[in-house]
Amino acid sequence: QVQLVQSGGGLVQAGGSLKLSCAASGSGFSSKIMGWYRQIPGKQRELVASISGRGSTSYADSVKGRFTFSRDNAKSTVYLQMNSLKPEDTAVYYCYDYTLLGSWGQGTQVTVSS
Repeated sequence: QVQLVQSGGGLVQAGGSLKLSCAASGSGFSSKIMGWYRQIPGKQRELVASISGRGSTSYADSVKGRFTFSRDNAKSTVYLQMNSLKPEDTAVYYCYDYTLLGSWGQGTQVTVSS
């Protein structure tokens, strides 16, 4: 069972930046497709960005140009750099491993004040 441990997040003013990290246990990290999702209370979890094992990325339209998804395969870690944050980015953010049945990180609160 893969374990994903998240760090980062917190409270920031609009226009500010935060960086999330997600460290994975186990082997085969470099071939994993990984994703970042976010969820607002009462709403469905939505995909923010995904990254292939080779580093190809895709982003939701709402974060394009502001968020950057990257990975360090030597550290089995993925990162989400979030710039120009907006109050509507406020959510709990989850990393996700698409391998087999999938695994979720524990979630990290990101709060952007106006």
